[in-house]
Amino acid sequence: MDAEELITKYAAGERDFTAILLCEANLSRIDLSGANFSEAILSLTNMSGTNLSNANMRKAKLNVARLSGANLNKANLSGAILNVANLIRADLREAQLVEATMIRAELIRADLSSANLSGANLSEADLREATLREANLEQADLSGAHLRGASLTAANLERANLHRADLSRADLRGVNLCNAELRQANLSQANLSGADLRGANLRWADLSGANLTGADLDEARLSGANLYGANLSNVNLLNATLVHADLTQANLIHADWVGADLTGAALTGAKIYAVSRFGVKADDITCDWVDLSPNGDRSHIQRFTPEESQRFFNATPPTVQIIVDRPLDPDANFILAATYRQIARQYSGLSNPPSIEVNSRRTIISFRIDQDEQLFPTAFVAIIPFSDAAFTQKNLITLIKMIQPQQSGNNLGVRVSNMVVQLNVALTKTIRKIGEMKIQPVRLDREPMSNFFQSPTQTVLSNSSAENLMVHYHPDFGRNLTNLPEVNKTSISPAIKAQRFTTPPLNTVVEFVKSFYQLGD
Repeated sequence: MDAEELITKYAAGERDFTAILLCEANLSRIDLSGANFSEAILSLTNMSGTNLSNANMRKAKLNVARLSGANLNKANLSGAILNVANLIRADLREAQLVEATMIRAELIRADLSSANLSGANLSEADLREATLREANLEQADLSGAHLRGASLTAANLERANLHRADLSRADLRGVNLCNAELRQANLSQANLSGADLRGANLRWADLSGANLTGADLDEARLSGANLYGANLSNVNLLNATLVHADLTQANLIHADWVGADLTGAALTGAKIYAVSRFGVKADDITCDWVDLSPNGDRSHIQRFTPEESQRFFNATPPTVQIIVDRPLDPDANFILAATYRQIARQYSGLSNPPSIEVNSRRTIISFRIDQDEQLFPTAFVAIIPFSDAAFTQKNLITLIKMIQPQQSGNNLGVRVSNMVVQLNVALTKTIRKIGEMKIQPVRLDREPMSNFFQSPTQTVLSNSSAENLMVHYHPDFGRNLTNLPEVNKTSISPAIKAQRFTTPPLNTVVEFVKSFYQLGD
């Protein structure tokens, strides 16, 4: 069949041209909408400007075909071969291109909005300034593809291969790149705000100047990546790998990178307001200074020596631990949660719930906080649900009083003296606030199976330098009195029960406070 015969038959109403052989023909600028060209051989055919909307071209061979400006809206090209085909400015909206082969195809400024390209081979294809909004490119091969300035908003690129692809200045807002292969990809100046990059491989990728605001990079691999000047505000970098990544002057305001590996990374000039310095691995980093201003306007610059930067980014999170000499049972768990909920509503310092570890003998309740200065107030509040509260709170007050400069008689130095004053003010405010709070006892329909809150406790403070301070240790802790016969419980000497915790030596408390990390130390 030649071109003239095809045109004549189409005009007569025939639509089935399955498996026809029509190479190097001229079918440009004619209407062939709805035609069936499945498994047809149309290589080198000129269909520029042709209307092929809703056409069935499944498994057709269109190598080096000319389809520039063609209307392929809703056409079925699944399994078609379009290697080196010219599809410049083609309309491929909602087209089916599942597992199509388009190696080195020219798709400059083509419109592939909502097209299905899952499993398609677009390696080294030219998609500069193409539109792929909401397109499905799951597991597509785009290795070496040219996508500079392309629009891929809300597209699905899950597990796609974009190795060495050029996505510079591309619009990738809200795109799904979960577990995508992006090694050595060029994403400079790209807009990836709100993108899903969980588990993506971005090793040695160029993300300089990219906008990643609010993106999800949980467990993403960014070793060696260039993030110079990138906007990573509000980004999720939990457990991400950033070994030897360049984060120079990157905006990390409100970023969450707990568990991230920053070994050997460059962080000079990074904006890190409201970014946790705890829970990251940051050995051998390069960081001369950081911007701690809320707006990233350099109004609060902190400079470091190499040793200071290591200490700043490798700090241990300050923690208050309450160790209860009894395993947590379901009833006690409910009461504990309800009580802490009441407290959190009235005291913002306890707004984050604790982590709870339970074994066969004991329960460890841990509160992680952001500043060493909040250790004493947090402990004062956290112990409230337990019968040991009064003793623990009294010990906390005693420890603060004993290190007051006028009480200790020691020269603590200006820095430590100022810190002690801050601790005293913070604890006093907390005590006043607790006095104003109204905590209602939480009761169940039946009595709790175990008297969890009457059990002996220990309270331990750990500061950002990993130094510990015991502030309360019940004398019966570890005696396992709950398993003794009732007659033996009553025989415990009142003198033993009345034993009080011996406060640690003055120098121990002073050294604990001295090791608080403060900027400029």
